[in-house]
Amino acid sequence: MTTNTGRILRINLSSGKVSTETVPEDVARDFVGGRGYGVKYLYDEVAPGTDPLSEENKLFLVSGPLAGTMAQAVSRWIVCTKSPLTGAFARSVCGADFGAWMRFADYEIIIIEGKAAKPCYIHITPDGVKVLDAKEVWGKDTKETQAWFNSQHGNNTRAACIGPAGENLVKYAAVVSHRRTAGRCGTGAVMGSKNLKAVVITAPRALHLADTDAYNALARKQVNIIKGNDAFLNHKEWGTTSTQDVTNAIGIYPVRNFRYGQLVDFKKVVGAEYRKMRVGDIGCYSCPARCGKVHTVPSGIYKGAHSEGPEYESIWAFTGSIESDNIEASIAADELCDDLGLDTISTGNTIGFAYELYEKGLINKSDTDGLELVFGKHEPMVALVKKIALRQGIGDLLAEGTMRVAAKLDKGSDVYAIHVKGMELPAYEPRGAKSQGYNYATASVGASHCYGYAAQDIFGAPFPHPTDRFDEGNADIVIFNQNGTATNECGVICAFAGGWGWSPLYGKLLAAARGIDVYKDDAYMAKVGERLFNLERAFNIRQGLGRKDDYLPKRIRTEPLHTRQAKGEGQMVSHNDEFLDKYYSLRGWTKEGVPTEDKLKELSLEYVAKDIK
Repeated sequence: MTTNTGRILRINLSSGKVSTETVPEDVARDFVGGRGYGVKYLYDEVAPGTDPLSEENKLFLVSGPLAGTMAQAVSRWIVCTKSPLTGAFARSVCGADFGAWMRFADYEIIIIEGKAAKPCYIHITPDGVKVLDAKEVWGKDTKETQAWFNSQHGNNTRAACIGPAGENLVKYAAVVSHRRTAGRCGTGAVMGSKNLKAVVITAPRALHLADTDAYNALARKQVNIIKGNDAFLNHKEWGTTSTQDVTNAIGIYPVRNFRYGQLVDFKKVVGAEYRKMRVGDIGCYSCPARCGKVHTVPSGIYKGAHSEGPEYESIWAFTGSIESDNIEASIAADELCDDLGLDTISTGNTIGFAYELYEKGLINKSDTDGLELVFGKHEPMVALVKKIALRQGIGDLLAEGTMRVAAKLDKGSDVYAIHVKGMELPAYEPRGAKSQGYNYATASVGASHCYGYAAQDIFGAPFPHPTDRFDEGNADIVIFNQNGTATNECGVICAFAGGWGWSPLYGKLLAAARGIDVYKDDAYMAKVGERLFNLERAFNIRQGLGRKDDYLPKRIRTEPLHTRQAKGEGQMVSHNDEFLDKYYSLRGWTKEGVPTEDKLKELSLEYVAKDIK
């Protein structure tokens, strides 16, 4: 059996040089693929102090060793870079077909360096790689852009592109493929800073696996397991469009810029209400769940709004954040974000922040271009989405994200800026789901719900042991979730698919794809996840981040939560320091949150230990 470690495509937009490499076998063994490859090459190639929007920063598009195969829900892909929103490690996960097409083109890593002199796009085919003029699509939205690429290069083409938000360097601009986004961390702004509109792949379906027969036999087992799994069947029916039913019921649905944990009329935004507007569903490559639920607004001021979504986070971003129960507005805002290339979470959170600034008198109508940012009013919210993407009027300020807006305004506005490390919090209230909150605080990228999702808090998951969602002492749970996510994102497994009953096959599938048998050892793969997380931490330490950045927002730590009718009234996160002491100790880090030399050596990261020292 031959070893298949994956190939690298390297494109320097400044010089026009294109080259290919093969991933060394020791790197494949230690980092597996996907997120592992992303952080390894980012750490090695992006120097400390690099300006995220300079040509010295690099953009890494990484698929996984399982992408494009007959296995289900394993074709997601990741964008890694240095984030313009946080200045920290950036990892943003995306779906659709692009990860599979990377593998069909026989690349697992696409490294984009430098900056083009004018707007361009990269076109990859089996015959070679070209950097082409993007004047026909520069300024166009993501829907128009991808349609143009298909018209030029055929229907066997897939693209990862930016919209106007990325071109305008909005700090939380997304990279978009089909209607899915690598939304978090501002990866779209990095692409825009390089004058790169898109990476486009036209390729026939072809794969190289180390042991095709063994792999396909395992994949057939996986398919049979998934078919009868209850969690899969529920996800197939609802996607995440009913998660707000649960979070509102238990009081962790952030409302009015994280002051309340429950929307007054939350039954107006439950999954069954969105179901009434559903007109179809779509899915990622080789995934039967088709969890993207498509909605069309049939009447009213948003008539005709049509979105693959909103999913849970986007439902919250455009309802709870501004205390609105208008689901039609949420569909319209979600469509705009996908078209314009914006992260819905940071967009909605930042708009909720602006509404509170308006309420407190820190900004007024003369600052907001005449918009009345009154909680409950959804029309200004939809207008602000466009303004942010185009950097028009107040949108130019809000495009910087809550941390920078607060720094510019001052006037005590920082208490209303709900972020960690500069990245806005998503749709789970930390005061009522404290392991989830401490994941936000300690995640390498800033506040990300999927970096170590606390299903224990939200759905009562009993593994690795039952927890109390109000307990601030579950550092072991946070580490378990974070390391497990890192392991799965080497695949790259969908965040939901890991719970569909087939996880014992994961390492075996990786081994058959790569030809590296050590992946079959679950303990080894757990160590890989820990290795990734420590290398990401080392990247951040090298950029000047540390313990001071591992705190939840001031409001979460000093103001009691109001839950209306749910459990959790009066809760605060009161022990951030004590939690960090315990978390760092369990991770083998110093009191300041720096990985120790012994821990790094244990994880075969000796060269990183030298950097840290």
